[in-house]
Amino acid sequence: MVEEIDEVRALLKSLPRPTSLAERRDRLDTVASAYGVAPDIAFERVRIGHCEAEWSLAPGSDPGRVLLYFHGGGYCSGSIRSHRGMVSETGRAAGVRTLALGYRLAPEHPFPAALEDAVAAVEYLLRIGIPAGQIAIGGDSAGGGLTLATMIRLRDAGRPLPACAWLVSPWVDLEMTGASIDTKDADDPLIHRTYLQELAGAYCGGETPRDPLISPVHADLRGLPPALVQVGSAETLLDDAVAIVERFGEADVAVTLEVWPRMIHAWHLWSARLSAGRQAIASAGAYIGTRLAT
Repeated sequence: MVEEIDEVRALLKSLPRPTSLAERRDRLDTVASAYGVAPDIAFERVRIGHCEAEWSLAPGSDPGRVLLYFHGGGYCSGSIRSHRGMVSETGRAAGVRTLALGYRLAPEHPFPAALEDAVAAVEYLLRIGIPAGQIAIGGDSAGGGLTLATMIRLRDAGRPLPACAWLVSPWVDLEMTGASIDTKDADDPLIHRTYLQELAGAYCGGETPRDPLISPVHADLRGLPPALVQVGSAETLLDDAVAIVERFGEADVAVTLEVWPRMIHAWHLWSARLSAGRQAIASAGAYIGTRLAT
C-alpha cells in the first residue's frame, strides 16, 4: 500500500536537484508550495527594516496574539512563499495571527544578517503594541536555529522574551556532529551532509560554526521560554532535535519533544496531502494557543 509520505517523497524526487543557488531557491519554493494555501486566509505584506514580511489571519483568529515565523532553507533559500501554507495553517490551529519574515539570505548576507533581521522583527511586534507574552516565535530547520539565536540575543540584551518557542526539525549544530546525519542519510530525501556543509560555509562567512548564535547546541539556554520541538524519525537532523532538548533540560527550561514516525524533514510543509503534517500542526497550534492564552 502506498502511504501518504511516499507520495510526498515522489513529489520531491520528481524535480531533479539543481546545482546553482538560484535554481535551488526556485526548487524549494516550488516543492514546498505545491499545494497552495486555503482561500479563506487573509494576507498582508509589510516591510521590517531590510526585509519583506507577511501577516496571515484565518477567520476567527485573534489578531492580538502572534506567531512570528522564520522559514527554513539552510539560511540560503526558503521564503515567505515556500512556507505560506504551513505558517498560515499553524496560525489557524493556534487561533492567532502570524508574521512570516523574509530575512536576508546567505551567501549574499552571511551571519549575523539573518539574526539581526529576526531580532528586528521581534522589536517591531513590541513597537506596534503586541506584548511579549502574546508572542510565540518559531521556525523549521535553519529557522529553528534562528529562533533559538534570536531568543538568546534578546535575553542577553535584557529585552522581553516571547511566551514560547516552536522548533521544527531544527538545525542547531552546523558542525554536524550528530550520528543521525549519517545513519539516516538513506532515509532522508532532503538533507545530507555535503549539502549542509556547503550551506554552513555560506552562512558562517568565516565565523566559527561553534559560535552559540550560529550553533545554539553550544549555547546556555537558561532563562529561555518553554519550547515544543518536533522532528521526524526519518531525517538526518534527528540528533540535532534530541541534542537541543537535552540542552533545554540542562538549563531547567520546560521542553516537549515529539518524534513523528517515518516523517521527513519539515513534513508540515505538505500537510495538505499528509495527515501527519496536519496532526503535527494541530499539536503545535494547541501548544502555542495554550501558552498565549495565559
